[in-house]
Amino acid sequence: MTTTFARRSAALLACAAFGFATSAYAQDKTATIGVLNDMSSLYADIGGPNAVMAVKMAVEDSGLLAKGWKIEVLSGDHQNKPDVGVNIARQWIDTQKVDAIADTPNSGVALAVSNLVKEKNAVLLNNGGASADLTGKACNANTISYSYDTYMLATGTGKALTKAGGDTWFFLTADYAFGAALERDTSAVVTANGGKVLGGVKHPLNTSDFSSFLLQAQNSKAKIVGLANAGGDTTNSIKQAAEFGIVEGGQKLAALLLFINDVHSLGLKTAHGLTFTESFYWDLNDNTRAWSKRFQEKAANKAMPSMTQAGNYAAVLHYLKALEALGGNPHDGAKVVAKMKEIPTDDPLFGKGPLREDGRRIIPAYLFEVKKPEESKGAWDYYKLVATIPAEDAAKPLKDSECPLVKK
Repeated sequence: MTTTFARRSAALLACAAFGFATSAYAQDKTATIGVLNDMSSLYADIGGPNAVMAVKMAVEDSGLLAKGWKIEVLSGDHQNKPDVGVNIARQWIDTQKVDAIADTPNSGVALAVSNLVKEKNAVLLNNGGASADLTGKACNANTISYSYDTYMLATGTGKALTKAGGDTWFFLTADYAFGAALERDTSAVVTANGGKVLGGVKHPLNTSDFSSFLLQAQNSKAKIVGLANAGGDTTNSIKQAAEFGIVEGGQKLAALLLFINDVHSLGLKTAHGLTFTESFYWDLNDNTRAWSKRFQEKAANKAMPSMTQAGNYAAVLHYLKALEALGGNPHDGAKVVAKMKEIPTDDPLFGKGPLREDGRRIIPAYLFEVKKPEESKGAWDYYKLVATIPAEDAAKPLKDSECPLVKK
């Protein structure tokens, strides 16, 4: 009898403890989000302070503040250095109780922070880091990638240009994780569609002088010079390619990752004719136009949003929906990400689409071409739509995934 009583008492205590724990996190209506990106260098325009603003817009639009939630947004500059990024993220999680880290442009930083959030059971809402490895061989239960990856870029631009007759390629590649992944994924698409890669050259991040690299591209005689870089490196290489007469000499530049901020910086006279792939453009539909005008009014430089800034808004909005669906913040990253994958994704910028088990948000992609100056109707009217890539084609098929979370 004593044993039975003891067992019953233990069971009651366990139930009470469970109920208390559930009630405690259901009452926890707090969350802290850290926006980690490049605030002052070559990726500042595509992320930077305007990405922080986009996250704050998501917090406002979520409606949680009106429901009594307290949500804090922090920001930090990773300086495009994985060790700096990880140190900031670790300090945030350990001392400031940051629940989720957003943005992380620079795949080296994103991969390092992804490992950290797994260790600390926090969340990485990746939008800036392009490497498809984040939802491939390096994926984990605490990381999602929302707006794009190197597979999407390669499938869009690489396939289109190769099929259009650009069957020989030479790559100018940023010498770090992102550039390597983009060259790898684009090379695979080029060869799969009957093209050949004639060579390539790697350049340091944040390069000011591309002359020696462009000479090698010119001497390769490749029909397509693939720019496997981003931000300031892309704009510098395009400007200097014009000085070298690359396009006038019969070669075509493939900007494998191009943002609207880059086109704005280059100007239509220099950028027109560039073909590239994105999953967002401010002028796609009524929803994107309405939100982008709100964004532009708040932006210090009155810029239209980049794909990744839009992605930060959408990813944080979905993250906050998951917290609300859980009834409170459990401060358990894997649990929150599991809920994000469970509930439907639907936002005004990317629409509806699943968040897959590998952490990849499935959305259509768009092949764009930069307009000629005379085709533009005004400021920021830069793109014309060439083709829409269905959502199921824009992401690597799960059957080919190297993600350990994927059940085959």
